Amino acid sequence: MLESVTSAALTSALDGLSQRQRAIADNIANVNTPGYHAQRVSFETALAASVQAGDGRASATTSISAEPTRTDGNNVNLDTETLSNVDTVLRYQFASQAINAQFTGVRTAMRTA
Repeated sequence: MLESVTSAALTSALDGLSQRQRAIADNIANVNTPGYHAQRVSFETALAASVQAGDGRASATTSISAEPTRTDGNNVNLDTETLSNVDTVLRYQFASQAINAQFTGVRTAMRTA
């Protein structure tokens, strides 16, 4: 149960979302840094393929955004980062609740056994 595909996928999702949160924080911190290019973290496609294959483990990858730059060479868009942050926080909360529900089920089963 603790090593199920679901558990592995949720753990991978939390790791990827945590990495994305760090990238968003770096992007926001460098919103006024000339020449800075925003970072983007992706893992959803790899995670979906891993789940389909029956594993559930996937690593996140970080890439540099190819979005257009301002005159100072920076391409961080504060609106985009803010929306991405809200989305990431909500997804993290959902995955955390799902893992918590799994462990609650295991604890309950252990108590009644």
